[in-house]
Amino acid sequence: MEAAEDWLVESLRLYQDFHAFDLSGATRVLEWIEDKGVFVAGYESLKKNEILHLVLPLRLSVKENQGLFPERDFKVCHGGFSDRSVFDLKHVPDTRLLVTSGLPGCYLQVWQVAEDSDVIKAVSTIAVHEKEASLWPRVAIFSSVAPGVLHGVRLSGLKVVDLASQKTTYTSGVSDSEELSSLQVLGADTFAFCCTSGRLGLVDTRQKWAPSENVSPSAGSRGGRWCAEVGGRGIASLCSDGQLCLLDPRDLCHPVSSVQCPVSTPSPDPELLRVTWAPGLDNCLAISGFDATVQVHDVMCWVGTEGQVEPLFTHRGHILLDGNAPDAAPLVTTHTWHPRKPRTLLSAASDASLHVWDWVDPRASR
Repeated sequence: MEAAEDWLVESLRLYQDFHAFDLSGATRVLEWIEDKGVFVAGYESLKKNEILHLVLPLRLSVKENQGLFPERDFKVCHGGFSDRSVFDLKHVPDTRLLVTSGLPGCYLQVWQVAEDSDVIKAVSTIAVHEKEASLWPRVAIFSSVAPGVLHGVRLSGLKVVDLASQKTTYTSGVSDSEELSSLQVLGADTFAFCCTSGRLGLVDTRQKWAPSENVSPSAGSRGGRWCAEVGGRGIASLCSDGQLCLLDPRDLCHPVSSVQCPVSTPSPDPELLRVTWAPGLDNCLAISGFDATVQVHDVMCWVGTEGQVEPLFTHRGHILLDGNAPDAAPLVTTHTWHPRKPRTLLSAASDASLHVWDWVDPRASR
């Protein structure tokens, strides 16, 4: 209890703003809709899981700190129920549609957020022909006049399906059975994939399957599982043992840098690994999925560095706010950066806690 009290006092210095909320169930989904709301969804098996559209408190929606506001909690704007676990959810830009993936993974589900009520209802499904009992399809959205859904469990099943007609508009056409860990749409005709082995690829759908890729996992990964994200500084690739590589999209075979993040143990659930670039800070990224913390790193500090690096900031609120002992602390299930506020992040944990925090750069006070 004393550690929690000390952290609460220390948080006045560490955070420009901090809010803690309790969801009805843990989520692996934090999907923005514009910059004032997020979607969350439960992932428990053998039960109905809520899908909720939450609107941020007004205090978090204004550009500057303008004093006190009466609304200090998230407001549930829309909601619905899924008969299966929801491991991923994507909002289709400029529409009221959502696409979810989870287990069982034999289909994707399309949902509509009602205009005249508070309901999120299922409207259709997209068949997934890869029948794998324990694996679920990764999903990304091509945003255009005719949106497309990119999905796949393995490289061999990777395809783009037109959301309206459900016609397949692109397939990998390969027999490669590598398991996918993440997909990311980069432009109108391009996307990136990451396999659990660390294999990365950049694909142009205007051409037959011929990705620019690094076929071999990064050196020193010791058989860990990987995820990746493309951002302004290149591609960040994170391993379940804490190894983090930066790659130039023009040369995926030779990492620009490779460092070891300070994690006490490998990720207990590599499905929850997450690395994200800050949209409003050129050199910062965040990682989670190892414990109850979220680490923020400045990649410019890595120049000429090998071996272990220290984070610029570590969010420990999921451990200390509820007085959890370190060995009983929850696991951070996901995090995301605010689209407009440069240092504001949302993070969720396995105890159903949801935090919104605006961290203070420790270098600013030096």
